[in-house]
Amino acid sequence: MKIIILGAGQVGLSMAEILARENNDVTLVDIDPGRLEGLQDHLDLRVIEGSASHPDVLEQAGGHDADLVLAVTNQDEVNMAACQIAYSLFRTPTKIARIRSTSYLSHPEIFCDKAIPIDVLISPEEIITQQVLRLIEYPGALQVVDFAAGRIQLIGLRAYFGGPLVGHQLGELRNHLPTAKRALPQSTVTIRRLFHTVIRSSNLTTKFSLLRPTTISVE
Repeated sequence: MKIIILGAGQVGLSMAEILARENNDVTLVDIDPGRLEGLQDHLDLRVIEGSASHPDVLEQAGGHDADLVLAVTNQDEVNMAACQIAYSLFRTPTKIARIRSTSYLSHPEIFCDKAIPIDVLISPEEIITQQVLRLIEYPGALQVVDFAAGRIQLIGLRAYFGGPLVGHQLGELRNHLPTAKRALPQSTVTIRRLFHTVIRSSNLTTKFSLLRPTTISVE
């Protein structure tokens, strides 16, 4: 896949490294030559110095046949303009942009082909905020991940010595965690290892929380 990454900051560099190692044709664009210096010595990619939203820079980066544009500069307006130009001039199939301002994010209707053609929005600040709120909702959780549009949550917990999880079978989880009776009205999902289901201290326990009745299909 031919990919143009706009912005050689922390996000852009990380994505460039990952995608280049997966044998993608990656071009990295940044206005600061210092960020691009030496990258080609240890990464299999091209670098272009210039403004990410300038049509001539996008053309030089290979916009005419790019499969994906990933706009992750530190300026929302530059990312939006770059996606607009990539779509208008080159009809780039997939456009992903980092948008940080809540002023833009509160109006998702503007991100469409008839307005600002961005296919996927990335908002690190919103992701972090939502994750913190989930951890507050589930004290002691190490991680909370949503599935099926938030209808199912996967919660990671640490079983510590002397805690209510240690020494009990996973099937008894409801009896020792009062909140589980409310959060798990349908079923408990467990993973059996070596025919043992007893929770030991320092084990990482995963709990599926079905928030409301739902039907999930797998295609």
